[in-house]
Amino acid sequence: MDIRTERTRSFATLKRSVRLLRAFRHEQTRPEKFYGALAQDTAELLEALSGDVLGRGLDGQRVLDVGGGPGYFSEAFGERGAWYVGLEPSISEMSAAGLSGYGAVRGDGVALPFKDGCFDVTYSSNVVEHVPDPAAMCAEMLRVTRPGGLVVVSYTVWLGPFGGHETGLWPHYVGGEFARRRYERIHGRPPKNVWGKSLFAVSAKWGLAWADSSGAEKITAFPRYHPGCAWWLTSVPVVREFAVSNLVLALRA
Repeated sequence: MDIRTERTRSFATLKRSVRLLRAFRHEQTRPEKFYGALAQDTAELLEALSGDVLGRGLDGQRVLDVGGGPGYFSEAFGERGAWYVGLEPSISEMSAAGLSGYGAVRGDGVALPFKDGCFDVTYSSNVVEHVPDPAAMCAEMLRVTRPGGLVVVSYTVWLGPFGGHETGLWPHYVGGEFARRRYERIHGRPPKNVWGKSLFAVSAKWGLAWADSSGAEKITAFPRYHPGCAWWLTSVPVVREFAVSNLVLALRA
């Protein structure tokens, strides 16, 4: 079945791209500002994709956020009427913004503590690059999504400018270990995302290959922070590794 993505493409405007780039400046200094903006954008993106793929918005949908972090996403999805569950392995991340009680689950993304097919929409935002076995996590996301439901995987591409995360725009091109050592030398402490332990090199090629071989129906793939007119970058080998920055994969289970 051919599914068109007009809602999602119309959502991806140049104005939105500029707004997100400005928000990135606050990730380390004002995380509540950055993650609040990212949570709102994620909920809007999922609303558009759900409209395209499922023919409805998020209202009343059972949504699983794999690696939801400190709780900003819960509020954004709740505003849209979603029945939201955030899964996070780190207690400190869960408590950072008061994520506790109903709707908050501590667990491992590669062994989700849920039965098969119990969610309408399952997604992860900027998590794949922090998992040693991303294929296992993505397979688990498909398992817990109902047949015909929506699975969305969004992650930072290693060779993009933000692949090294807080270590800078260029050091990771020399190598992940070099970027880590340089950060420690400059700041006197290890980065939050430590190469080889909590940060891994995941390519755009890997994600596209996984989507094609997953057994689910791949709906679309596009660069998350680019306007719709630049989505063609995803289809160009090599170029996409440097230019896509963050790849979104949308599948129907």
